[in-house]
Amino acid sequence: METRTALVTGAAQGLGQEFAVALAGRGYRVAGLDLVPQRETADRILDYVELVADVTDETQIGAALEQVLEQFGTLHVLVNNAGVYPASDFEDITPEEWRRVMRVNLEAPFLMTRAVLPHLKAAGWGRIVNIASAAVLTAPPTMVAYTASKAGLIGFTRALASALGPYDITVNAIAPSMVRTETAERTVGADGGFEHVRAQQAVPRTQEPPDLVSTLLYVVDEGSGFLTGQTLNVAGGSAYL
Repeated sequence: METRTALVTGAAQGLGQEFAVALAGRGYRVAGLDLVPQRETADRILDYVELVADVTDETQIGAALEQVLEQFGTLHVLVNNAGVYPASDFEDITPEEWRRVMRVNLEAPFLMTRAVLPHLKAAGWGRIVNIASAAVLTAPPTMVAYTASKAGLIGFTRALASALGPYDITVNAIAPSMVRTETAERTVGADGGFEHVRAQQAVPRTQEPPDLVSTLLYVVDEGSGFLTGQTLNVAGGSAYL
């Protein structure tokens, strides 16, 4: 069996970095894409392909994908992890901010998937994983734009799974709770944010990036070909499906 290849967006830190490292540990050849250089991620992965690009820019995505194919020759797995999560009262959300959240959290996965799909079809096997959020279930009042974008991503996941099933390509979503990352510590997790979310969970601790790794590896596994169109709620029991 040929070595599988994977592309992870938002790979410079946090969840994206842990996902990239975990895939490499399972024998995948890994490329990571982010707005900034990914020195720390590259230091943890042998033969890592570092891509600096904007996931909302079709031209930059195309150029980055060319680098991946030049290095690997093919592609099998896409992890749409990049995202933004500003918190504010609904009345304070500007149309510009609303569009930015939708562009990064919903349109970018569409653009990335659209770009890689011909190569997954050519490979005859693929896994697309979208990182959604348990906020779709818990509905935090200060994250209306974010919650709406992630709900859209879940709908995208379900419909796309129906479209790609005949090609042996699965599409699934993972919905975490509030994960302790550098960005979250500066924003939504600050001023008691982590404590508030933790109090709503059955598992009384803050979620860490490694908590999502086993779920990602399960979803992309060779044996998970019958799992598609699903949203795996990995949120410490903050909500139940």
